[in-house]
Amino acid sequence: MQNNTFSTLFVGQNLIKLLAVDSTNNFLKRMVSNSEPLPEGTVIMAENQYEGRGQVGSKWHAEPGKNLTFSILLRPSFIQPREQFNLNMTISIAIQKALESLIGTGLSVKWPNDIYFGHQKIGGMLIENIVAGSHIKACIAGIGINVNQEVFETELQQRAGSIYQILHRHVDLVTLLAEICSHIEAGYLKLKAGNYGNLRNEYLNYLYQYNIKANYRQNGEIIEGKIVDVGENGMLSLETIDGLKTYNFKEIEFIKP
Repeated sequence: MQNNTFSTLFVGQNLIKLLAVDSTNNFLKRMVSNSEPLPEGTVIMAENQYEGRGQVGSKWHAEPGKNLTFSILLRPSFIQPREQFNLNMTISIAIQKALESLIGTGLSVKWPNDIYFGHQKIGGMLIENIVAGSHIKACIAGIGINVNQEVFETELQQRAGSIYQILHRHVDLVTLLAEICSHIEAGYLKLKAGNYGNLRNEYLNYLYQYNIKANYRQNGEIIEGKIVDVGENGMLSLETIDGLKTYNFKEIEFIKP
C-alpha cells in the first residue's frame, strides 16, 4: 500500500455517498463479498443509516443528514487475527486526534470503542474483520459521530451528545470526514510499517475512567473497580477489592456517574 491510501478521498474518487442504507458496514460487506475490485481506503458515507449497529448487536441512532455515518475498507493482511485489537486502538486514537483539533480537551474512548465527551457519548465504531487463514483479509471499520444533531430522543438525552452541543455551531460533514480519514491513514501506515510504538499506552491515555475508581454492573451486581489495563486481545482489566478481574466485550456495564 502506498502512502496515498486515502488521498483520493479529497477528490471524491474513493468516496461513495448514499442517501439511505441499512448500514454502511453491511453495504460495504456486500460489495466485498460480490468480489468487486474495491481499492483499500474506499469510504461509504450515508445521509441516513436506518439500521446502524454498535458493538455486539446494539443499535446506533442518528438523525438523517445531521451526522457522520460511514465505513472504511482496509486490507490489513499484515495483521494476524490475534492482533486485531491493534486496529481498534489505532482507529480510536485517530478519531480522538481528529476531534481534538475541533473540540479540544474533554474527549475519551469508552472501552472498547465509544467516543465520549465528558460523560456523554458522541460517537462510536464497529470493526468487522474478514479472516482468511492466519491473516485478516479485509477490515470494515464503521464509524458514527454525532455532529450537527441538536436534540436527541428523550431516552437518549442523558447519555448522548453531539459536536453541535459542544461548539454551538454546525460543522461541515465532508471536511470532518476527510480529517478523520487523514488521521486513520497516518495511524494505519505506522501499523503497517510495524511501528507499534506506544500504541497501547496512547490508547490507555485516552481511555474513559482509566485509573479512576468507579462503579460497574456485572451479572446484575454493582462492583467498584479501577480500570488498570487493556490486554492485547482487547480484554479489560479491572482492579477490584477481590483482586484483578478481566472482562470481555459486554461482560461488564459502565454506570454513568
